[in-house]
Amino acid sequence: MRFKKQSDYALRVLMYLATVQGDSTTIKEIAQSFGISQNHLMKVVQSLRQSGFVKTQRGNKGGIRLGQPAEQIKIGQVLRKVGEQNELAECFIQVGQCKIDRICQLKPALAKANDAFFEVLDGYSLADILGSPRAMSDLLRLGTRV
Repeated sequence: MRFKKQSDYALRVLMYLATVQGDSTTIKEIAQSFGISQNHLMKVVQSLRQSGFVKTQRGNKGGIRLGQPAEQIKIGQVLRKVGEQNELAECFIQVGQCKIDRICQLKPALAKANDAFFEVLDGYSLADILGSPRAMSDLLRLGTRV
């Protein structure tokens, strides 16, 4: 199973924001730290803002910061909100296109596995996956921000 780019970027944004521990930052800073497109991140941040995971503020003193404590942000919830559907087989996408769809038991088995996948991720918070903010800061070369 592989995350969509939007899910990957959403988790990176949240981890970055948890690393700077309450300080505001910019999409440009996050994009530079990870070497990814600012345009992609703008869409991701908008989705995270709409879901309440981040707060944004415009202007000179504006920026992005976590919308709730890292301990309260569950990874499974984030992935669901940013659109991670995990269509594990074509029959999840194109219902009724398969000749054996009426009797095949693969789809319910995959659906059960998908539910278990999200259940496991619901047990992990952003704080859990972050590990050490200091080590993360060093890897992202944030210097004295943390």
